[in-house]
Amino acid sequence: MSVMVARKKVVRKWEKLPGRNTFCCDGRIMMARQKGIFYLTLFLILGTCALFFAFECRYLAVQLSPAIPVFAAVLFLFAMATLLRTSFSDPGVIPRALPDEAAFIEMEIEATNGTVPQGQRPPPRIKNFQINNQIVKLKYCYTCKIFRPPRASHCSICDNCVERFDHHCPWVGNCVGKRNYRYFYLFILSLSLLTIYIFTFNIVYVALIGVVKVETGGLGPLPGCSSSLTVLTVLEVLICFFTLWSVVGLTGFHTFLVALNQTTNEDIKGSWTGKNRVQNPYSHGNIVKNCCEVLCGPLPPSVLDRRGILQQEESTAQEGLCPRGPGTQEAPATQGPGQAEETGVPVPSLSDAEMPEEKQRTPGELPVPSLDAGRAEH
Repeated sequence: MSVMVARKKVVRKWEKLPGRNTFCCDGRIMMARQKGIFYLTLFLILGTCALFFAFECRYLAVQLSPAIPVFAAVLFLFAMATLLRTSFSDPGVIPRALPDEAAFIEMEIEATNGTVPQGQRPPPRIKNFQINNQIVKLKYCYTCKIFRPPRASHCSICDNCVERFDHHCPWVGNCVGKRNYRYFYLFILSLSLLTIYIFTFNIVYVALIGVVKVETGGLGPLPGCSSSLTVLTVLEVLICFFTLWSVVGLTGFHTFLVALNQTTNEDIKGSWTGKNRVQNPYSHGNIVKNCCEVLCGPLPPSVLDRRGILQQEESTAQEGLCPRGPGTQEAPATQGPGQAEETGVPVPSLSDAEMPEEKQRTPGELPVPSLDAGRAEH
């Protein structure tokens, strides 16, 4: 007999989260699904630094100073740490409304706007919110079924509403928002310094090699260097040269935004520099205060609870007999003559002394068949 047994299966919340994100390490790592350009970023940084440490650093440490590879290693480790922190963290995703919450919000909207006649366009779903004596509009997200907080926006690539949304960066493989913007800024800043550092000392390396060749006439060995100028050095110079303009320019642009306490999304849309000339309500009017708030302010915790537990019951079939209660008896099967002996199970017999009073009989008295026995015979 098969028995259905209900077992509780432990399911983490990240397995049921909507949106287009990928999770690793049991929900500890959160990234966008499009990670190809992120792998290209890793390849360029690791490849360029590996060539620099393998060739130029060895010669420069002997000829100039052993501190050159040390500073390069510090910049490299800091850039990689901030890159991984930006790519693997929650940028500030806002959870979607539950069915009950979404229904309640719909009721509020209908009560506010009233019934819209058929064929007419319903009014925009907007709430006005006051910040620093200035009206800010809270827009309704039809995907997440919520009124987005100020400065939040819906990312079309990750399909999530992100708090203080800046932009979606394919180079880091994640959105850049309230919870990882400071790490993104530190990453591009340290990467700019690392690119300038490697590019500068590559030029110094080429110059030193040229001077040594001129002094020795190109015949003597180069002290502290296993080989002369190679194609790999030229490749490093080209990579750093083309990377320098984009990374340094991006760092300067975000430095400008941090000084104004503004996001890339707000700058592109012209939220505070449009025709109305609306002032930025989030700016303190002081560059130092704006930088401290953006880069040194308290970091809010993630509201997703990715590693929370959801218990789900699943039914599994097991073969076996059902356990019987203390008062449950199995109906005996009808046995023929001699069947008890064939089964090998001894059948106890009751003597007259052991029988109840109504069942005991005197010697010579014939047994009287009971009513149940008569019914059984018929």
